[in-house]
Amino acid sequence: MNKILPAFLSCQGARLSDDEKRLFERYNPLGVCLFSKFCANIENAAQVKSLVEDIQNATGRDDVLVAVDQEGGRVRRLLEPEFTPVTAQQDIKTAEVAAQHAYLISHDLKNCGINVNFAPVLDTLYETTSNALRGRCFENNAAELGKAMVNEYITQGVCPCIKHLPGHGRGAADPHLELPVINEDLTELETDFAPFIALNDAPMGMVAHIVLKTVDKEYAASVSSKVIKEIIRDKIGFDGMLVSDAVMMQALHGTIADRSRAVMEAGCDVVCLGNADFAANVAVCESGIEPSAKFEQRLETIKKIIKKSGDFTQYEYVKNKYCTALKNIISYNYNYDATEVLNRLRKA
Repeated sequence: MNKILPAFLSCQGARLSDDEKRLFERYNPLGVCLFSKFCANIENAAQVKSLVEDIQNATGRDDVLVAVDQEGGRVRRLLEPEFTPVTAQQDIKTAEVAAQHAYLISHDLKNCGINVNFAPVLDTLYETTSNALRGRCFENNAAELGKAMVNEYITQGVCPCIKHLPGHGRGAADPHLELPVINEDLTELETDFAPFIALNDAPMGMVAHIVLKTVDKEYAASVSSKVIKEIIRDKIGFDGMLVSDAVMMQALHGTIADRSRAVMEAGCDVVCLGNADFAANVAVCESGIEPSAKFEQRLETIKKIIKKSGDFTQYEYVKNKYCTALKNIISYNYNYDATEVLNRLRKA
């Protein structure tokens, strides 16, 4: 078997094309990230199962990582009525509801073969927080609520990915469109780091495209060896699999291959491409990126999690409790969808 390419690629439809099958077979990516828009990978559970089987067959690995952003609210790729309706993180106020939220999402993911969720969001909410993040952050007690989610995902055999290290909440700009800059000093940023410190034993984390000027005036955290080493690895103490935020975002510059090499050289373990076209997938594959020194060790931790089958015998009971706690009002009336912004730009 070919060595694993440290990347989450994308695919272009409901099933793998012949070109994609050949690409995945040749380069053996760590995983694939699925989307409901643009790439249109998610229609229903049966179709997703078939797509996951395509990916497994192409890579020759039944433990290939298949990821989604299923946070809840407007950031959810598995949609009702086929899948369970889940609210935004801002509506979750107790650890019990947080665990129920992760349980219900895990049920849907495991049911169709998805084993990684890019959630929960641990960014601290501020008045200046970008619209790209509003609704996606816990309003209070992020460490407690985030830990309840992370623990439940792991119990049910889904690998969680905390995001966006080292803290994105003070960023007023949307990294899908431009590079946000945070000017506060490290003392002020302690509040932002705190939830990530509390969950620094999480198996996977995503690093933000955001400049921390007090540490590195020039480079985004995702491509800054100083931020990754001094803040994420040392100060926060995160030692899990570090995944870049999507490299197709406009916060980064250069070709997709350049961006892929930059995040890996800075200290990420994995490149996440995002919902991109086939040419971008080829660019990541041909970029020459290599696994980090601790890649295999961190991957083994994740493999142990995703081997668990989960126990969903209480699904209906938990769903009823969850909906009752939220008073059966689950609102998705948000006025900003960053992924859709990118989709419109791509079609322009």
